[in-house]
Amino acid sequence: MDGMPSSTKVVDGQLVDAADMIAALTTAQFVFQDGATQSFTADGRTTYVERGVPSAGEWSVAGDGTFASCWPPTYRATYTVRWIVENGVPVGVSFTDTRSGGRYDGRYRSAAS
Repeated sequence: MDGMPSSTKVVDGQLVDAADMIAALTTAQFVFQDGATQSFTADGRTTYVERGVPSAGEWSVAGDGTFASCWPPTYRATYTVRWIVENGVPVGVSFTDTRSGGRYDGRYRSAAS
C-alpha cells in the first residue's frame, strides 16, 4: 500500500506511530470480520457501513498516539491502533478500545475484493 508506514518495516502487533496514523487509516477502506466497512478521510471524517446502513463520525489522533472516535451526538471512544502484518506486508490495523479492551480488526479492502 502506498504512503505507509514511515518506518522501514513494521511487524504484526506493533503500535501504529502517530506520524503514520493518517496514512494507515486513509490508505484504503477497511473490512471487518462481520462484513461491515469503514472509510476514513484525512480531514477527520469517517463513514461506517453496517448491513448497508451508513453512519457518519469523526476521528482524530491524540497527542499520545491513540485514536479518538466520535459518533455524534454522544458516542466517544479512544483506541490503541496496531498493525496487522502478514508476510511482511501491512494488511490492516486492529483497534483496541482503551476502556473495554474490545478489539476490532480492520483489513484493507484490496482492488480484488
